[in-house]
Amino acid sequence: MGEVRTSDVSGPGAAGAPSAGGKAAPRRSWPVLLVVVCAQMLIWLDTSVLNVAVTTLADPADGLGATPAELEWVASAYTLVFAGALFAGGALADRFGPRTTLLAGLALFGVASGAGAFAPSPGWLIVARAAMGAGSALLMPATLSVIVQSTPEEKRTRAIAIWSSSSGLGVAVGPVVGGALLNSFWWGSVFLVNAPIVALCMAGVAAVVPELKGSRRRQLDLPGMALSVLGLGGVVYGIIELGNGRAWFGPHVLLPLLLGGALLAAFVAGQRRSPDPSLDVRLFRQPGFAAGSVVLLIAFMALAGHLFYAAFYLQGPRGLSPSDAGLVMIAAAIGIVLGSQASPAASRRLTARWTVAAGVLATAVTYLAYAWLDGGTPLWFIAALLWIQGFGMGLVGTPVTAVMMSGVPPQLAGAGSAVNSVTRQVGGTLGVAMAGSILSGVYRSRMSDTVELPASVRELPPATAEQARTSAEAARSLADSLHLPELATTADRAFLDAMYAATLSVAALALVGFAVSVVGLRTRTRR
Repeated sequence: MGEVRTSDVSGPGAAGAPSAGGKAAPRRSWPVLLVVVCAQMLIWLDTSVLNVAVTTLADPADGLGATPAELEWVASAYTLVFAGALFAGGALADRFGPRTTLLAGLALFGVASGAGAFAPSPGWLIVARAAMGAGSALLMPATLSVIVQSTPEEKRTRAIAIWSSSSGLGVAVGPVVGGALLNSFWWGSVFLVNAPIVALCMAGVAAVVPELKGSRRRQLDLPGMALSVLGLGGVVYGIIELGNGRAWFGPHVLLPLLLGGALLAAFVAGQRRSPDPSLDVRLFRQPGFAAGSVVLLIAFMALAGHLFYAAFYLQGPRGLSPSDAGLVMIAAAIGIVLGSQASPAASRRLTARWTVAAGVLATAVTYLAYAWLDGGTPLWFIAALLWIQGFGMGLVGTPVTAVMMSGVPPQLAGAGSAVNSVTRQVGGTLGVAMAGSILSGVYRSRMSDTVELPASVRELPPATAEQARTSAEAARSLADSLHLPELATTADRAFLDAMYAATLSVAALALVGFAVSVVGLRTRTRR
């Protein structure tokens, strides 16, 4: 069978963008594009900033003393709501117009960021992060709709490419900005910094973005959105609780997993019967679309899970400050940008199938290499691994989207694009939950092994020992206050053992994605 090349799918239709409906595009298209790209970049900036802030949030003195499970929810609440509400965001943009929806999304994102900055506890921060996810779900569909309707047709493809590349810029800037803020201010500054950016974006939208009409008046599927968010939330909750030492057959793990799976099944069944579904299951009848969705899900599961424990490693056993950790992690963002630029040429030479397979395999090799890292690994080697990992992910995005969209009928292109975006967010949520649970479970097991612990650590009072088993950050804080350096050394060793288990699991997951891309992306192009 023929294989899809990136050049086979291009233009607005491939991106799932609605047409402008024959209306003349405003002349001020580039100022509009600048404002919209700045708003879109907020989504990715906030995600990457959190990667360098998790260690500080876990610190009892400088942060909130968040447990690993709470940190997983801080990361997952955002993507969970974002993914679940993304379809609703597109429907609202169609119903009330993208400009109005964009302003509403910015306002919600800004208010939630301010609330998160002054959250008194991890629980309140989780709620604020969920509200930020809802704001992002309003932002993303509205920004693309504004670009399509306000850009002349001859400039539209280039404008969409610039809009898409804003994710790489946000990922690149986030760790540096977050590290600099944490070195000079309190932990809440990484969220409060969103407020002035939101204010500038709202002023720009009010000044240059025209009033635009939605392409059609779609019904808002609130029951479907609720089922998808609650179902995915139940699955994530069960996975996180498993990492907290709960038995897999206990009510805290098995019940939410079963309930979450049942709700997701009800969501899919409801979408199949709906005359105007948020998730059109007919898309998955296309082999390339189904396989591409699985590859994206696995690739983003592995990436998000890896970045979760990599941030703890850099600021824990490796001993870097937040700003230094951010500078090292920017290597991954540079790799993503360069890989994205190289993917079209690679797809023309190798075909999309083998370009995606090569990218996923490159990431699997870097994840596997983390099993040999320790507290003395040279920083240049870590940065090289992150760069290769980012380059591999950059090779994946555009070709796999081309394969997915090649067999999608034009009338379902918008739904296909939405599934593409949601799959990435769902993968990120599940990846953080999976890697975090392995990290927490193995760490607690190592810190509970009384035979391997030093005598001074075994003699700690039960309450203090339990606090040390909560996280490596809590153990290091206790070691400083109790003047017990062997406790910090023990915690670092336990964390490394946990990271090895997590990174081997993530590498195995990426290898499954490699196999799916080789076998499943052999699809004939529909021209």
